[in-house]
Amino acid sequence: MTGKDFMEHAIGLSRRALEESGTEPFGAVVVKEGKIVGEGLNRAAFSFDPTSHGEVEAIRDACRKLRCIDLSGCDLYTSCEPCALCVAAIQIARIRHVFYAASLQQSGRALEAVSPKVRPAVDAVDLRTEAGLPLEQRRISSTQLMDADAVAVLNAWAAKYGDHR
Repeated sequence: MTGKDFMEHAIGLSRRALEESGTEPFGAVVVKEGKIVGEGLNRAAFSFDPTSHGEVEAIRDACRKLRCIDLSGCDLYTSCEPCALCVAAIQIARIRHVFYAASLQQSGRALEAVSPKVRPAVDAVDLRTEAGLPLEQRRISSTQLMDADAVAVLNAWAAKYGDHR
């Protein structure tokens, strides 16, 4: 299979949203050594999971099938340029390269008339900018509580699994 074949598969997954209730037209596949090892379609409304984006679902599927959490050496083909949530998942999974079809601007224009009842309005470009900021600089209300207790658990876990350099 070629890169064009993988992208056609990702776009084909997104096309399923035209018929499947609770889905949105964002599909993705994870490819390793020329083979699809994971695929996903945005099922956020269907599964009542706002993180169920096509890219995240494809990463989850690939990790389950490969029985790992490190997808180094894998590429991701997606029907749309990934949002901040998906970019974070891609980086955490160590995806080597991302190929995308529609840009964030193109998808934003295409979906701007969709009712917020069907798809909550989120400015993906703005979200990308805000996602990199410390929590206290974001528009999310936040308060830090019991940090010493949480840090103690983190330190204990690190001591158990650290390499003790």
